[in-house]
Amino acid sequence: MMDQNDLIVRASWLYHVEGLTQAQIADRLYLTRRRVNEMLAQAHRDGVVKVSFNSKLADCVALEAELCQRFGLEDAIVVPTPEDASQIHKIMGRAVAAYLDRFIAAHNIRSFGVAWGSTLRETIQFMTPQPREDMEVHSMTGGLTQGTEINTFEIVRGFAQVFSAHCRYFVAPIYAESPESRDAIISQTVFRRTYETICNVDLAYFSVGDASNRSLQVRYGLPEGIGIEELKEHGAVGDLAGRFLNAEGKQLDHTINRQVLAPELTSLKTIRHRLIVGGGAHKVPIVTAILKGGHPTILAIDAESAKSILRQ
Repeated sequence: MMDQNDLIVRASWLYHVEGLTQAQIADRLYLTRRRVNEMLAQAHRDGVVKVSFNSKLADCVALEAELCQRFGLEDAIVVPTPEDASQIHKIMGRAVAAYLDRFIAAHNIRSFGVAWGSTLRETIQFMTPQPREDMEVHSMTGGLTQGTEINTFEIVRGFAQVFSAHCRYFVAPIYAESPESRDAIISQTVFRRTYETICNVDLAYFSVGDASNRSLQVRYGLPEGIGIEELKEHGAVGDLAGRFLNAEGKQLDHTINRQVLAPELTSLKTIRHRLIVGGGAHKVPIVTAILKGGHPTILAIDAESAKSILRQ
């Protein structure tokens, strides 16, 4: 008669290496299926069997868990870092699309707020149409008024088409000419109501921009007379919803942040689900900042950038 430990090892070998079913193992060792099931579970508990995955995706799953634990996130989406950095928006867009397909259905999202950015544009391309005629899709910020690379006002329309949903535009530039102009615009009833509505969406989806010319915001969106070098001198590491942040995730005390046509960050934090995406090594400083500031509840990022942040 084999002793108990030998029996557990034998059952584990037959199951994990030889690929026998629990019923076949029970017949081979003259045990019940229930006893085989108990022994296989015990093998895991005692460390007789250790499971490992030979896959990049396994590393990503582990990083997701660590990000959630470290920063108190509701969830995380980590994708393998592409060899070709130019593919980062497409790869991340595909992953976020698959996540949103599941998340929106599971949480019965009725109002969805979106900003703009290259990854958001790619996300639309990969989403599965799922008619939700009771849904409203809202623009969360003003948009760019120049540049041929992206039509910021079309992004909200694209998401609305995916869901056959009602579309609510925020038709304004991302920055007003001055803080006084911004205050005058926001004081209008139509804009006050818009702000109240977009801060009460069920789910908001943003991307972050870094503090370099890679950023569409930097290339095309900055107000006249304000350059990125000036903002960096004030401590800027990038922007979220047009608001430039320092390394601790706090809003800079700079005129530009009083010209933004977007809700205050404190108001955005009242939204229950906030998905923020930022992929690529150049975005590590701004992604680190938003995590420190507690801005996302769900983060989408690439694996190498996630590792860099977790090492800090």
